[in-house]
This record gives sequence, C-alpha cells and structure tokens, in this order.
Amino acid sequence: MYAFCYDEVVNVITKTGLLHLVKRHPAAREAVLSWYGAAKRAAWGGFHQVRADFPTVDQVGEVLIFNIAGGYRLIVRISYRSQRLYIKALLNHGEYDRKEWMKWTH
Repeated sequence: MYAFCYDEVVNVITKTGLLHLVKRHPAAREAVLSWYGAAKRAAWGGFHQVRADFPTVDQVGEVLIFNIAGGYRLIVRISYRSQRLYIKALLNHGEYDRKEWMKWTH
C-alpha cells in the first residue's frame, strides 16, 4: 500500500513506494535512496545490528527512527524474521514533533 499523506497507513516495502513518500520531501531524496540501498543489502537480526550500520537510529516501542539528511525522520517497522521493512512515514522535524507517528510504536 502506498500513501501520499501522513494520515494514511503506509507499508512501503518497495523502492517505488518509497519514492512516492519522497515526493513530499524532495530534499531528502538522495539520502533516502542511500538509506534504501544500505537497508536492502543488510541482513539485520536485531536492533544492535541496525545500530552498527546506522549509529543514530533510535528505537521507540516497535518502530525504528532513522535520522535522514539531518532534517528528516524515517519511521520504520521491521520484521527481523522475514527481513522486511515497513516504512510508515518520512517526516520533517515539524511533522515528527507532532508525535502522531507514535501510533505505530505498539
């Protein structure tokens, strides 16, 4: 499922879907694509392995929060077992600070 606004439920597991999210924040495009390349090559078995690749990543409940290009947050749920990433949102600081993303933490 792809979404074009923050209020929709988003499960992006393809590059095409991720590019739809980037349309809202084009300044983050290159950094998001770089993140995508690294995440696609990874075989993470747990948060400690994600943090080894992305030292600034945080975990809040069930979501990982990646700092993208210094001004954006990529909200991701991960299934280590199936090796799938479910991208919930790409947010700028103002959107992130509203804390609406916290609905995905549990």
